[in-house]
Order: sequence, then C-alpha cells, then structure tokens
Amino acid sequence: MARLKEKRYEQHLMVAMSIYVAVMLLVWPLVAKVGSVPLKWLLALAPTLPMLYVIWLMAQRIRDSDELEQRMHLVALGVATAVVGVLSLMGGFLAASGVLAIDGRILIWVFPVMMASYGITRWRVARAYNSDMSCDGDSGIPMHWRLAFVAAALGAVGIFALLRRDAFDAGMFAGMAGAFIALALAKLVAFLRRRRDAESGRGDAR
Repeated sequence: MARLKEKRYEQHLMVAMSIYVAVMLLVWPLVAKVGSVPLKWLLALAPTLPMLYVIWLMAQRIRDSDELEQRMHLVALGVATAVVGVLSLMGGFLAASGVLAIDGRILIWVFPVMMASYGITRWRVARAYNSDMSCDGDSGIPMHWRLAFVAAALGAVGIFALLRRDAFDAGMFAGMAGAFIALALAKLVAFLRRRRDAESGRGDAR
C-alpha cells in the first residue's frame, strides 16, 4: 500500500476542512427546517463525515511513520485520551450532583479538545526528541499557515452562526478558532526564531 506523503496528507486535510466548513454553513442549518426524521439524522450527522475522513488520514499517517514518530503519536494520543476522560468524568459528576447544568451540545467539544490535546502534546514530545514535527521542507507549507487556515475556517463558521443569532454555536466556533490562532502564533514565533538563528549561523560562518 502506498505511503501517505506529507504533502498529500496536508492537501487532503485542507480539502476535508473546507468540506466541513461548507457543510456547517450550507447543510447543518437545514436540520431545524426539515420534517423527516431520517433526513434530520442525515443532516445532523453530515459534519461528522469529513471529520471521520480526517481521523482516517491520521491513522494512515501514523501507520506510515517510523518507530520514533509512532511513539510520539501514541504518547500524544494517550495524553489526549486522559484529558478528555478526566474532563468528561468531572462534567459527569457535576451534572449528576446538580451543581452544573450541562447541555447535550457540549459533546461537540469532545473531539476538538482531544485534537487540541493531541497536537499540543505531540509538539512538546517532538521538541523533547529534537524532532521537527512540522515537516515544512516536505510539504512546503509552514505549520503556522496550516493552523491559520483551520482557524479561518472555524471562524467563518462562527461568523455564520452569529449572523443566524445562534450564540452557542458562535461562541463555540469562536473559541475553537481562537485556540488555533494561539497555536498558529506560537508556531510563527518558533519559525521566526529558527530562521533568525539560521541566518545568524550563516553570518557567523562568513
């Protein structure tokens, strides 16, 4: 089976995110307007299809990685699972005791929180191993631009939700976009520092 190259992975990932945004903008709002129960189910679950494709892409990427990269992936996935599990347990106890009223829509946050925890942990583990997780040279797209693309996509969905006066969805997607913007800025700072150090090294060599 052919290996999933980094450049092709990034291209497919951006296509999947674009489809996700299009579904959230054009398809998902129709759920409240249809009367057929099967159609409601189909429209309500439509945004999960591109995300399932993203998970499949990640599985292929991990499969094609070397042993060190697989170790970093597994550590990151373990931490992400622990974070989501602890938060879910805390939320469950708070809801069961009546201390906190939790709406069922909070479940939408499970996957984004897991992905954010996974990404941050893998970045930290990669730094510990002195590994470049961004693979900029292979894909040609710096990590901060990739994260900015995701933030812009989520922000577009949030703006559309705000125009529909859906405060919950607007706040949720705005928060997700803000998290990716923060990650993009952090990667941009690291990128600029590496480039400055590389330029300083070349200047010293001359």
